[in-house]
Amino acid sequence: MKTTILLADDHRLVREGLRRLIEEREDFRVIGEATNGEEAVELVKTLRPDVAILDISMPRLSGIDATRKISKIGSDTKVLILSMHANQSYVEEVLRAGALGYVLKDAAAADLMQAIEAVRSGDSFLSPSVTHHVVEALARPEDRPAVAASQLTGREREVLTLIADGLSSKQIAEKLGVSLKTIESHRANLMDKLDIHKVSGLVRFAIRAGLVAP
Repeated sequence: MKTTILLADDHRLVREGLRRLIEEREDFRVIGEATNGEEAVELVKTLRPDVAILDISMPRLSGIDATRKISKIGSDTKVLILSMHANQSYVEEVLRAGALGYVLKDAAAADLMQAIEAVRSGDSFLSPSVTHHVVEALARPEDRPAVAASQLTGREREVLTLIADGLSSKQIAEKLGVSLKTIESHRANLMDKLDIHKVSGLVRFAIRAGLVAP
């Protein structure tokens, strides 16, 4: 019996590349594709794939938040997260949300195949380089932010990343398709939660947490 797979990524070229790669295996079959987190959750409900491969950063609902919702559905679908980020805070939150695997987008094809096989069987899988970063971070706890990025919601992380990228509240609101008032509320919540009250401090936190490159 073939392992059925759902792909969720907001970039069409990425989905097409993943589909071609996955379906080179005769025992794997892609049965659906989603362009955002909300669509991924709905497709899991209707298609009940064996494995859902979710991009960590998607519009409308992040891969982590989508994983939380999928975990509550009660299906047997196992979640595998694809990400560009190798830092510990992301990995911790992904695993707490209910995902079994975490694979970097620049990983070898063999790693992805191994990850699918592992999570399908109910085992966990982390890209080797991710494991290295996690172990390294655990060995140097003093270098981690006092409040981990994993304690932020998916949308708060998204807003923080855009702030660190230099976007204004108005630009962030336009990019995310929400009101300026909503973004200002997220900004205030971030400052309160992190006890950081200057944009420069938020930028430094985002860099230390690995959300953006220095």
